Parts: sequence; C-alpha cells; structure tokens
Amino acid sequence: MMSSPQRLRDSVLRGAKYSVRKKLMLVVLATTLVALLLAGGAMVIYDLRTYHAARVNDLFSQADLIGRASAPALAFDDPKAARENLSLLKVTPRILAAAIYTAKGTLFATYAAPDIAGIKFPELPQADGYQIDGNQLLLFQKIEDNNELLGTVYFRARHELVYRLKNYLAILGAVMALSLLGALLMAAWLQAVVSKPILEVTQIARQVITRRDFSLRVRKTTEDEIGYLVDAFNDMLAEIGRRAQALEESNRALQQEMAERRDAEKALLAADQRKDEFLATLAHELRNPLAPLRNALEILRTAGSDADTLRSARGMMERQLSQLVRLVNDLLDISRITTGKMTLKKEHVKLQDVVKSAVEAARPLIDARRDRLTLLLPPEPVALFVDFTRIAQVFLNLLNNAAKFMEVGGNITFAAELKDGELVVTVTDTGIGINPQMLPVIFDMFAQADRSLDRAQGGLQQVAAAQVSVE
Repeated sequence: MMSSPQRLRDSVLRGAKYSVRKKLMLVVLATTLVALLLAGGAMVIYDLRTYHAARVNDLFSQADLIGRASAPALAFDDPKAARENLSLLKVTPRILAAAIYTAKGTLFATYAAPDIAGIKFPELPQADGYQIDGNQLLLFQKIEDNNELLGTVYFRARHELVYRLKNYLAILGAVMALSLLGALLMAAWLQAVVSKPILEVTQIARQVITRRDFSLRVRKTTEDEIGYLVDAFNDMLAEIGRRAQALEESNRALQQEMAERRDAEKALLAADQRKDEFLATLAHELRNPLAPLRNALEILRTAGSDADTLRSARGMMERQLSQLVRLVNDLLDISRITTGKMTLKKEHVKLQDVVKSAVEAARPLIDARRDRLTLLLPPEPVALFVDFTRIAQVFLNLLNNAAKFMEVGGNITFAAELKDGELVVTVTDTGIGINPQMLPVIFDMFAQADRSLDRAQGGLQQVAAAQVSVE
C-alpha cells in the first residue's frame, strides 16, 4: 500500500507534468530548499565542530590550571588542599565531577557537583586525552613539575552537542519555513509575469479548438520573449481564421452547388417517374370504359326498336366516350405532367351522377363474378365541386378492387354520408381484407398485397374511404 508521502510526491509530479505554473513553482521551491539545506548543513557542521573543539580546549585549560594548583598538595600529600582546589569547579556548572590521582594511580581527591549523586570515578587514571560517553565528555591530563609526574586530573563534564544540534535544527527549520514562504511569494510573482501569459495562450488555444472561434486573441502584457510568443500566436490565429473562413466559404459554395445538382437530379427523376406513372395509369384507365361501350353496342344490337333501351345505351356510350376523350386529352397534356403542373378540372356535379358513372364502368366485372352491389346514398341530391372524371376513377377503382379480391358471389356495399360538411364514401366488401403492414402504402401507384385467395377461409372486410369537399 502506498504511503502518504509517496502519494503526495506522485500527485505533485503528475500536476507538474501538465502545468507550467506548477513546474515553475517546483523549480523555485526546489532551488530554495536545496540552497537552504546545503547552507544550513554546512553551518551546523561547522558550528558543531567549532563548539566541540572549544569545549575540549576549555576543559584542557581548566584541567591544566587545577593540576598546577594541586601540584604542591600532591607533593606534600595534602588531600585537603587538593579538594579545596577542586571545589572551585562549582562555578562551572557543566563540570559534573572531577578527581586527582597520585602518580601511583590512587585516588587522591574528588569533586562532584551539588546536584549530582552517585558519581563513580575510574579506579585508575588513563592516558592523556578525552573521550565521549553519550552526552558527557571524559578527560584525563597528567600533572607534571620539572618533567616529574606528580599525578593525573580527571574531569567528567556535560557535552551539549546533541542539545545544540537540536537547537540548530529548530532554527534551521524556522529559517527554511520563512524562506519557503518567501519562495512561494516569489513563485507567485514569477507566475504573474512568466506563466500567466503562457496560461492565457493555452486557454485561448483550448477555446479556439472547442468553439472554432478564430477571432479570439491573447492579451499582450510583456515585451520580452513571451510577448513575442503572444504576438506570433495571435498572428497565427489570424492567418488560420482567414484560411478557415475561405475554406468554409468554399465548402458552402460547393455544398450549395451539390444541393442544386441533387435537386435538379431529383426533379428530373420525379418528372420521369410522374410521366411513367401517368402513362401506366392512363393505360390502365383506358380499358375501363371499353367494357361499358361493348355492352352498350350489344344492347343496341339486340334492343331492336325499344326506345328506352336505345336511349339508355346511347347515354351510357356518351358518358364512357366522354371519359375516353378526357383520358386522351390527358395524354396530350403529358408535357404538363412531366413538370408537375397538372391541374384538376373542377366543376359542379352531383354525387348520384358520379356514382352512376363509376357503377356503370364496374358493372360488367361485378356481374361476371355474380357479386351483389348495394348502394347506400343520401336521399337528397348532394352537390359536389370536384373533377368528375377523377372522382369517378376513384370510385371505379375501389369497386373493381372489391370485386377482384373477393370470393365469387360476395357482397359489396357502396355507402356515402354527410359528416360536418364533408362527404364520406365507404366501399366495403367481404373479401380477404388488407394486411395491416400494407396500409401505409396501399394507395401508392399499383401497390398490391400478397394475396392467397382461398375462398373457403373467407377474410376480413376491406374498407377504403375517400373524402371530398361538398359544396
């Protein structure tokens, strides 16, 4: 598991990897920290060495004074005088204990600081010199007079090297904290004059990328290399903006040209399709009046001198011939069909006349299949303002479809009723019905469903409705 210092270090390094501001701060802080550590470490080492040498030299000097003062006491075997000389050390609190040994190495006189108890003195003196025992300094120095060994002086003193080191470290820590605070202030100032313009360049670049706005500019705040960078970046943005605008204008012109070409192509395809649909519809519709005309001719041939029959047959022939003429006129008007400018020739007609024309055209097919046609029309005449031929074609197609896709001997109902100023015409049959999936496209040109005419199974009723305006 990663420790807290490691996580902090990794976080700082990751932030510095992506931030100029943090890199600059790290440079300033790291430089300051290294300088402080080197300077503080050198000062601590120098001071500790100086302090140690001064303390040792001072103890040797005091030992030499005590030795010289105690030499007569050793010579005349006066321990009392030696003890009095050692008692003078009480004015030096750092000396914890002292002793004088004779030339033979026996303990002659001792001293212990008043607040120290349980001091053990070495049984025998050691050679001249000193040694460190924890936080204490032990010192031995010979007492000589005219090159004659009289005895040895022993000192045990406090050696406050560790205490002094702690104080120095505390002072160094306070100095480092203040210095790092100053470095942070300096880094903040450097960020304002160095990294802030660079950050503004970065922010503007990011906005240009996200918003595609090449009119943005970086504010110039310095006249140094960073200012030159800002000028170059702004010039680059202006040039890119000009090129991007030219490219966008070129793309718009190209897209407009392509759209115009697509529209022209669609118009040509639509015109060609309308022409094909018109010709196909015309060929389909030209056959519808032929059956009534043939029936009328047969009636004329067999009617003899029956005036009513002859008049009815001639009327039927006139209506169907009028429809043929109208269809032929549509064929002559094909140029307007190809441009989509075909118009309906509306006129005032009666519903009963339109239905009669459609029924007469569909009657041969209905009679041939022995179907039963029921007409349910309003009792009063209904005036329409429609294209007579087109509405008759609508009714005829519905009746023919009902007859074709139904069992022989089925029932067809043609019903018309007025609803809120509209005439609703419904053609119902007992045929196989229409698959719901075909309903959205059933009224497209010659759309057909997959029909399996199994008359034994029957089927749903097929209902088709057409709405026209009523005058």
